[in-house]
Formats: sequence, C-alpha cells, structure tokens
Amino acid sequence: MGLQGALQLLYPPQCISCSAPVQSDFGLCADCWRETPFISGLVCDQCGVPLPGQDASERALCDDCLTIARPWDRGRAALMYDENGRRLVLALKHGDRMDLARPAAGWMLRAAQPILKPDMLVVPVPLHWMRLFRRRFNQAALLSRNIAKAAGLDHCPDALIRRRSTGNQDGKTRDARFANLIEAFAVPKSREKQVRDRDVLVVDDVMTSGATFAAASEALFAAGARSVSVLGLARVAKGG
Repeated sequence: MGLQGALQLLYPPQCISCSAPVQSDFGLCADCWRETPFISGLVCDQCGVPLPGQDASERALCDDCLTIARPWDRGRAALMYDENGRRLVLALKHGDRMDLARPAAGWMLRAAQPILKPDMLVVPVPLHWMRLFRRRFNQAALLSRNIAKAAGLDHCPDALIRRRSTGNQDGKTRDARFANLIEAFAVPKSREKQVRDRDVLVVDDVMTSGATFAAASEALFAAGARSVSVLGLARVAKGG
C-alpha cells in the first residue's frame, strides 16, 4: 500500500459541506450535491443568471442586463446564492474554509468555459487593506489563483487595488451599491503593463447587483485592457 492509500485509510475523504463519507477528496455527498444549486442550461451571457428556455446557441440577456449598462463583455457564475450554495460561500468567506477554494474554482472554471479566451489574465476583486488585515486572506484571490492554475492562464493577484474602504453593501439599494463603488478600484502603475491590451477575467465570490464587477471593469479598461469578462462563484437571484 502506498502513502496515499495509507493516508486515505487514516483520513477517509469527507464531503466538503457536511463531512459525510465520499469517494474522493474535495467532493460533495449525494445529499449535498442535490442541495447545491449549480447553474446550468440557458444563462444570461453578461451576468450568468439562469434564464427560461434551453437553446444556448444564441446570446441571451436577462432583463437587468438589457436595461443596465454593463461595462464588461461576458459573465458567468457557478452557483446560485441559495441553499447549500449560500452555505458554501459563507464558509469560504467567513468560516476560514480555505480548502473550499479548490473545488469551488473547479466549478467556476466549468461555468466559464464559454467565455474564456487564450492568454487571458485572471484578476481577483481586491479587498481593502483594512479588511484584508482582519480577514487574513482574500477569498477572491484564492479562487482566482486556483482557476488560473487549472486553466493554464496568467494570474495577477494585485492587478487591482481598492482605493478606499467601501464598507458592506448588504442592505443598500442597487443605485446605492453602484454609487458607493464609483472609482473604488484602480490599476497600480506597476501593473499597467501587464493589463494593457490583455483580455482580463475578473473573479469574485458573489455577484449581486454587478456594481463591484462594473467598478473593477472600468478600472481595467482605464488601464488599457482589451476586454473584460467576469466570473463569480455564486449569483444572487433578482430580488435576492
């Protein structure tokens, strides 16, 4: 028996959500899989929210993306922010479950396949330094690092900086969310060369109104990015 087999006998694989026995590491048990709202089928090409219908051959947009000017090109998300999807996001974000970044990145990469481009630069949404100091890690950077590694793409974790603390967006109206993030991000001079004329994929844990992704996209375009697409782990449904 090899070392790997011995370790599996001592530490058998467990469900990443409920710790029930599973067949392989970093997996979900059958019950948790059923309770995890993975996004599939027809989705909005700009924000990734599920849409009614099955034909994914033509570009479809949700009502919000038809009425709100999105500065980015295309977008996807792996899960809906509901049921076990919400629990997994909160465990990663606030429960120090950094081990969730690896399987979550795999789900995100599968969702992102239609919007990936060769030689894309993968960039996380940054935390303000004060929040990073309190939390000790940036969950978006953990996700983006794993996505870039699995996809064989360049990763630049400090391509964006958060110029000021924007506080918590919870409870704010959509307009207030967008107003709160105006010019909140910037590309530092030391990273402009890496961003200029590149197709950029911006990664974050949750997309709600799209205000964060919009502000990040505008900063990247101001630094000369050729295109910007966005990728979230979870998508909050309209009204959620």
